[in-house]
Amino acid sequence: MKLLLSRLALAVGLAAPVVAVHADDAQVKQGEYLARAADCMACHTAPGGAPYAGGLPIVSPFGTIYGTNITPSKEHGIGLYSDDEFFAALTEGKRRDGANLYPAMPYTSYHLMPRADSDAIHAYLKTVEPIERAAPVTSLSFPFNVRLGLMGWNMMYGKDVKLEPAEGKSEAWKRGQYMVDVLGHCGECHTPRGLPGAMQQDKRMTGGILNGYLAPSLLATDLAARGWNHQDLSSFLKHGMSAQGTMFNEMFPVFHNSTQGLSDPDLAAMATFLLGDQPPAAKVLTEVPLDKLSPSAQRGRQEYLNVCAGCHAPGGEGKPHIAVAMRGNTTLRLEDPRNLVRVIDDGIGEQKFSGFEHMQPMPGFAKKLSDEQLTDLLNYLRQGWGGQPNDLAVNDVQKLRADAPPLEHKAH
Repeated sequence: MKLLLSRLALAVGLAAPVVAVHADDAQVKQGEYLARAADCMACHTAPGGAPYAGGLPIVSPFGTIYGTNITPSKEHGIGLYSDDEFFAALTEGKRRDGANLYPAMPYTSYHLMPRADSDAIHAYLKTVEPIERAAPVTSLSFPFNVRLGLMGWNMMYGKDVKLEPAEGKSEAWKRGQYMVDVLGHCGECHTPRGLPGAMQQDKRMTGGILNGYLAPSLLATDLAARGWNHQDLSSFLKHGMSAQGTMFNEMFPVFHNSTQGLSDPDLAAMATFLLGDQPPAAKVLTEVPLDKLSPSAQRGRQEYLNVCAGCHAPGGEGKPHIAVAMRGNTTLRLEDPRNLVRVIDDGIGEQKFSGFEHMQPMPGFAKKLSDEQLTDLLNYLRQGWGGQPNDLAVNDVQKLRADAPPLEHKAH
């Protein structure tokens, strides 16, 4: 009997560590998924650099901030961080040494993250390869370089993001709210900011300007007005493309590093939250005949044939694996034309999407189109396929061109 009990005790003793390892493995796997949902890699990985090793320049109105090394390097990364210290960095913007992080780190949204999710992300980051390289040091001009001043900023704005009441909402809506408002921190880009750099919560998700581009409104009525329905929106997040166009600029890294790796239920939940449990009907547009367009737009038809139709097709239907369609394109349906101006002037690099899908690079036409030619082209695109009723004036286009940031400050 004693021998049996001894063997049983030995078996239990040997089995216990195995169970713990399995539990740790599950936490790490969960943390990897949460890190992807939180889009950590996009801001903490430089172009061509090692994952999470930092170095990405993040341009702000106050100067350039560099993404930090969050690999488990003890000298240059977060290898010495405890779970408590990591949680404080993630949700309060506090470094291990007590200094304040700049709110380019979206702790203003992450402050709603539960401790278990923070611990899981930390557990995962401990398993990535440590990179023994320091990221460039952020150096802003006075007074923005005084991190102590962020104490007051944090007291006023650090926890401004609050979740909308979920009473009467579906479980998918509730999950989507966490994925969008907290982990995905979508409001950080899609909400306008005031003079102190804080999100204007009374205008939450109505759109914001980011490096010369518009991060458009994500309000349900505005999404529906641009042709979005639940199926197309969730598919767009998964594949980076849909009938409404493809992800580009700052959204392409979000797709590449984050949304394409999320589960179908979570993507559907995000679409449910954004459009609502009872989404508004997506607006369907029909092409406006040429003779119904303004004189400027009619002139723009020739500009379209000259520089666009070779890839996007004369009828605007686009070409698979080459160029998106103009019909139903969400960018043309934005009241603010700046994204369309930027794309035409600057072009878009080659984009690889899920599977074997890709889009060839689009050249920029900044030096090929005069202000008058671009204005006519914009009016043709926006009126013919975008449902916009009015002409843009040449001076409006000139101002948008003049306000364009340098190319090196644009999308990575």
